[in-house]
Amino acid sequence: MNPSFIPGTNPAKDKPRYTYKDYKTWGEDVRCELWYGEPVMMSPSPQRKHQELLGSLYTQISKHLEGKPCQVYVAPLDVFFVEGNESIEDCELVVQPDLLVVCDPAKLIDEGIRGAPDFIVEILSPNTAMRDQSDKKLLYEAKGVREYWVANPETLEVFRYLLENGRYGIARPALLSEGAEAYIFPGMVLRFSR
Repeated sequence: MNPSFIPGTNPAKDKPRYTYKDYKTWGEDVRCELWYGEPVMMSPSPQRKHQELLGSLYTQISKHLEGKPCQVYVAPLDVFFVEGNESIEDCELVVQPDLLVVCDPAKLIDEGIRGAPDFIVEILSPNTAMRDQSDKKLLYEAKGVREYWVANPETLEVFRYLLENGRYGIARPALLSEGAEAYIFPGMVLRFSR
């Protein structure tokens, strides 16, 4: 008998851990992210206001970046936060931000983005609001995303976080209806109104 086993107890079972190799076999009809080996289901299709805001921000950013080395993308597109020389097949941390900008062409791979984007915008949805404002903020800060915005499609408030000395610090609020300037892209002021 195992000396560490206590009769009458049930040893905790480890949860299965998944990698991108598993994730890509689940099919296109399964929308999820991979958080440290655990699948997290995405919310149902975004609401119309979410999509209107996303489309407008994409268009404005794309226009501002014309002729520059940076590229703007919208979800679904996988971002792989790999550890060191880890292959994407073994990656256990795969997310799909609503909108992202990458300025380093070495991060662009056929499957998506390998490493931290420079700029990310998450647009709040009822099912993802808490994760976007807490878990994702902490993740993006830890992984080195230079600027992170959380946008509310109802109020058009945006909370902007700038990475300084490895930390985001206090949110810098703005209203998209009045114009919100990006910190890492001087002169890029994003506006949206209904």
